[in-house]
Amino acid sequence: MDQLRSIARSSIEILPQIAVALLVILVTWGLAGLGRYVLGKVMARTRLRESLKSLFSLLVSIAIWTLGIMIAAVILFPGLTPGSILAGLGIGSVAIGFAFKDVFENFLAGIIILFRREMRIGDHIACEGIEGKVAQIAIRESHIRQTDGQLVIVPNSILFKNPLIVRTDQDVRRVTVICGVAYDVDVDEARSVIESAVETCETVVRDGRPVQIFAQEFASSSINFEVTWWTGSTPVDVRRSRDEVVSAVKRALDDAGIEIPFPYRTLTFKEPLPLRGEAAPETSAAGA
Repeated sequence: MDQLRSIARSSIEILPQIAVALLVILVTWGLAGLGRYVLGKVMARTRLRESLKSLFSLLVSIAIWTLGIMIAAVILFPGLTPGSILAGLGIGSVAIGFAFKDVFENFLAGIIILFRREMRIGDHIACEGIEGKVAQIAIRESHIRQTDGQLVIVPNSILFKNPLIVRTDQDVRRVTVICGVAYDVDVDEARSVIESAVETCETVVRDGRPVQIFAQEFASSSINFEVTWWTGSTPVDVRRSRDEVVSAVKRALDDAGIEIPFPYRTLTFKEPLPLRGEAAPETSAAGA
């Protein structure tokens, strides 16, 4: 009974401290909301991406809540000091860091990616066999919408640690196709026909970027030309332009009477083979 009386007396004695600590928590909640509101007003005047604005809002909330909880803990337990709380947080953060290494790795990678200007929402990227449009950049993960409509959720550490191709970093992209002509065709004439056909295509960008036609190699059945031009950088722009250029080159070569050869194959046998319908030599001799 004496122990129970002592516990009850101690509980009654710390009731004012509990009340003040709860009041501090309520004030902290209000300050966190006010901080997010003020920061949102300030960020609205900037050109920062929405994901980066959300990150700053989250960091401000974490800072306010950390300070408020520390003040409430010191009020509730007078023996605590800010130094001891920080020391405990340091030891705890090391243990939590080892336990949730991958989570923190993705978190830090997400912060770095959000500060990048090279990869924006709406860009088409390719990384580790994943290719598509950036739909969202979050703190821990990024959402990539593939060209077939499927959504791929990629941990930010993959995008940070591996080579990343941003296909729409510029408005235009260079496209190359291979076109072969027969060996009996004049090379200069074929080059001129192909170049004229490419330059007539509407999807080919001609703002100082030339159409380039290079004789590339002596192939097995043709002389191959490397046909290069510039067009829009999105995947659909590239596909549409390649379709138009290939159709125009094929039409122009046909009109000029230039052959686009297909592979020829010659078979050589050590012994002559009888043709179908002819009798073998032994059979003919026996009949005679």
